[in-house]
Amino acid sequence: MKNKNLKKIGIILKPSHFDDLPNILTNLLRWLFRRSKEIYILEKEESRLEGSLSKKLLSNVHFVDESYLFNDVDIILSLGGDGTLLGVARKVSSKVPVFSVNLGRLGFITEFSKTDFYEKLNVIFLGKYDIIKKNLYSMAVTNKSKKKSKEYFFNDIVFTKNDLARMFTLSVETENEHIFNLSGDGLIISSTYGSTAYSLAAGGPIVHPAVKALILTPICAHSLTHRPLVIPDNEKLKVTVIDKIDSVSVTMDGQTCVHLEPRDIVTIKKESSKAITLIKNSEKSYFHTLKEKFVHGRREVY
Repeated sequence: MKNKNLKKIGIILKPSHFDDLPNILTNLLRWLFRRSKEIYILEKEESRLEGSLSKKLLSNVHFVDESYLFNDVDIILSLGGDGTLLGVARKVSSKVPVFSVNLGRLGFITEFSKTDFYEKLNVIFLGKYDIIKKNLYSMAVTNKSKKKSKEYFFNDIVFTKNDLARMFTLSVETENEHIFNLSGDGLIISSTYGSTAYSLAAGGPIVHPAVKALILTPICAHSLTHRPLVIPDNEKLKVTVIDKIDSVSVTMDGQTCVHLEPRDIVTIKKESSKAITLIKNSEKSYFHTLKEKFVHGRREVY
């Protein structure tokens, strides 16, 4: 892909503390400034960085609000792990490409490692890179036709109880047909990108991200017949809590939580107008990642 000059560089940092932050960010900022780049970081990070980076270095950084950083820079560098990237995905404009660097342990959906991303950035700044655009999904809560809240997710949405470990019952249906009633500890609805996250841990299948599907994975279903189900991702799902309880929550990407009340209806659908543009690592393939991260199907060397 040939793109406009990537001059304005937005940087998103891993929210939690990590010891290497001062060293990694100092080296990165100096490297970018030598290439005459403008650096933009969220204003809420300024106080966090004042104690670990030099004043001279920070004086050349633009601290801006979320609206500017997620919409008006030329490229975003996501420095953290999968969680950091998921947070970016729900906020960034699809016109801003995201370069994701794994600074954590697993880093399944992040494309680049902290040991080689400088080399890749040099090539990208020449405008030579490939992208993949992935739509997000929305979760809207209504009660008696009144909309209460709306959130987005990239990986998954999870229905669970938030008090005593007692089962509850969900009704899941499409616009045209009832799918099932599920009694148990909850339900995970994941994208194919999210198939290797919580869904996999709960017994769900690994699904290639190129497949256009949603995966419905029961959590400890109170039945031997409820198994993970893969459906087309253009289906609009409606989930309701049948039991008259007020202790059920729905969590998006493990980061945003909404408390459900009796008679709330949760509608889930793929959003055509909400997407993230990811810069692809040309040296990384899906099956290589499976082998590297999960030791999946790796050939033994004798």
